[in-house]
Parts: sequence; C-alpha cells; structure tokens
Amino acid sequence: MPADDQLSLFDLTPPSRGRDDDNVEPEADWPADVRALGERIPSSVRFGTSSWSFPGWAGIVYRRPRTQTELAREGLREYARYPLFGTVGIDRSYYAPLTSEELKRYASQLPSGFPCCAKVPAMYASPVLPGSGRDSAAIPNPDFLSPEGFLADVVQPFLLYFRHHLGPFVLEIPPVPPEARLEPQAFADRLARFLEAVPRSFPMSVELRDRRLITPAYAAALREHGAAHVLNYWSAMPLPAEQATKVDVTRAPFVVVRLLLRPGTKYEARRDAFRPFNRIVEPDERLRLGVTRLISDATGRQQPVYVLVNNKAEGSAPLTIRALAEHLVAELDHARSSDSPP
Repeated sequence: MPADDQLSLFDLTPPSRGRDDDNVEPEADWPADVRALGERIPSSVRFGTSSWSFPGWAGIVYRRPRTQTELAREGLREYARYPLFGTVGIDRSYYAPLTSEELKRYASQLPSGFPCCAKVPAMYASPVLPGSGRDSAAIPNPDFLSPEGFLADVVQPFLLYFRHHLGPFVLEIPPVPPEARLEPQAFADRLARFLEAVPRSFPMSVELRDRRLITPAYAAALREHGAAHVLNYWSAMPLPAEQATKVDVTRAPFVVVRLLLRPGTKYEARRDAFRPFNRIVEPDERLRLGVTRLISDATGRQQPVYVLVNNKAEGSAPLTIRALAEHLVAELDHARSSDSPP
C-alpha cells in the first residue's frame, strides 16, 4: 500500500484555522454550505482522512491544483483549514518511524491543537518481518510489540517535536499467512505488556485485521491500559457497528473509527477503479447510517471521536466525510427536537 497515497488529547476546542498565508486562499472562499456544515459538527467529533497528498482533491479540499509531491510536503497547511477536517491520519509512519525533521515540518503546517493519528511502524506492529510471507516463508518479527524500541523510536521523538499534535496512535496488526497466525490469548497477553509500558499520556488505539483476535482477553487488555479498539471498515472484518457489540467502546477514553475497504473487496482494485478520488463511486448508505449512530452515541457520552476515512471506502474520502457530517448533524437535530417539550 502506498505511503502517501494536542495540546492534550482531551482538548476538544475546535482547531483554529490559523492565519492565511501565501499558500492558502482566504477561508471565506470556501463554499458557504461547507463552512456552515463545519460549524455544526460537534467539537468532540474530529473527521479526517487517511492521508492528504491527493491531487484529485483540487476543488474539494485544495483550492488550486497541486502535484502529489507538493501536497506530501506542504499540503497539511491547507488541509488543516478545510472546514470539515479536525484530524488527519499519518499512514506513512507505518513504513518507518518519522524523523525529527519530518515531525517538525508537519508541526509547522498545523494549527495549535490539531491532532494527528499516526500509525505505529510495522517494525513493531507486524507479527512477521515486513515483506516476508508473500513469495517466501513468513519470518517471525523479533521486534513485534517491543515496547523498548517503540518508546525510543516513536514515543520520545513525538513527545519532543510533536507533543501539541498528539492524537490516538493506530497500532494496526496486519493479516499474516495462516502458518504465522497469532494465538488469540497469547496475542492479548503480549498486547497487554506492550500497552503497560506506554505512558498513559500517549493515546493508543488498536486495529485488528483478523476477527479471531477480538476476544474478552483482548477487550480486557485495552480497558486495563486505557487504549481503544479501532472500529474499522475493512475487507475481512465485521462492520464497525458489529465490532462495537464485541468490544465495549463505551468504556474507552475515546472512539476511533477507520473506514478503509468495503468487506470482500481488494485494495488494488478499489484504488484503480476510484482514481483520481474526486467523486463518490460506490456510496454505502448502510455504512454511513451505522457510523453516524456510533458517532452520535459517543457524542451523547461526551467521548472524543476520531473518524478517519480512506478514498477506497466509497471513492473520495472528503466527500464521504461530508456525507457523514450531514447525516450526523441531521440526527443530532432530530434528537434535540424530539427532546424538546411540545
């Protein structure tokens, strides 16, 4: 999969859009309906995308055409001012830990308190060595869920250079060949040891790609160490609403939803069919309604919510987010009107 392709976690003040500069057109240039919708999103709900370097978003998120290279280096500045966005995923950190220079560059483009959801590097998240198990035997990864390496390579630089933009980290446990599959209880025990070593001030969420690993022991490890289960929409996993019945998300410090791939589909096929990601190709109303209910319920519990959307979910992540925001605002309006006295 291509790499680019907070003050406090609980500071729920809507992110400042910052001042205009030479690379960002005035905020007033956003369509009035987009600005109005953004103002109605609850401050505890942060929508964002899995990455930001997509030239096809020109006219949707970006006010003028840009190359992928330009967006990868400087696009966050304009991305973070889009009225519907309150967070962003940093997927490229999955391939290697981010350097201090990269973290400083990203931080320089973001408004104060704008949280990012970075992936834990595969060198600590994958049970097998990255790249093994495809055309050759799967080689066990000796650094899988190694707290020592993670603390040195990720926690320390993020706290030094990116502390004001910490959102929940995403520990994505990738699928592995059948012969290397994790035993659920052993995985839960190992995960618990890893999470125990991570400071509570460093928010963690765990994303599974193997439904067998959703067990009471797994849920207990998350609950004991203040981590969240990622409710993901992904090829081989149950729908997010079903996952929420298996892991009690109501007891987590925050809720993370990641909308990636329609169940039963393949990444490469969706990518090729949906490029340049500037329109909805396959709307999924069932997904939208289910996710809206999850967000609405969390809002009622006053839980912070992070919703990260990939282009491969429906065709264009920003347009999916707009649809979700419209559904959410309508549902909250309906709930308020129902609670009002006659």
